[in-house]
Amino acid sequence: MVGFNAINRKNMEDEVILVNEQDEVIGLMPKLEAHQLGALHRAFSVFIFNSKGEILLQQRALHKYHSAGLWSNTCCSHPLPNETTQEAAQRRLKEEMGLKTNLTFLYSFIYKEPLENNLTEHELDHVFFGVTDDIPQINLDEVMEWTYSSKEEVLTDILQAPAKYTIWFKICIEELFKKIEGAGNHF
Repeated sequence: MVGFNAINRKNMEDEVILVNEQDEVIGLMPKLEAHQLGALHRAFSVFIFNSKGEILLQQRALHKYHSAGLWSNTCCSHPLPNETTQEAAQRRLKEEMGLKTNLTFLYSFIYKEPLENNLTEHELDHVFFGVTDDIPQINLDEVMEWTYSSKEEVLTDILQAPAKYTIWFKICIEELFKKIEGAGNHF
């Protein structure tokens, strides 16, 4: 079994794809350094729903180097240098949640927000969604807990307890629901 420090070190040494505001690649940078410098990099967020229209949330593992223990979308990460964002979203959904389903790209947005530990999240985030009733098989290195919640429950809880949620989740959740409903998706 690989120790906690080895896992953390490997995760922090992964490279992210630096981009400009048009999502054109301008270089690579170690993930931790990009978060220390607040460099704009490519990312993705996956939102999975069940057939009842409930959204699958994950609680991030406590040893994550930022936003540990916070609730967030189904999974999120950064594409590797030699994969498309769609491929990366599919890969991480399987790695983090043990799920495989078709993902549909919805939209992209840029945000820059300070995090704990003198880190800054500055991402061009590509948002995907999918539908499955499969039961998650979580990776405990990434995820502590999971739950399904209705749109109303999520939006109400974010208003009542915003500190429980990741910054990117709070930024994009309302737009996500608008885009899904605007595309005629009903579960």
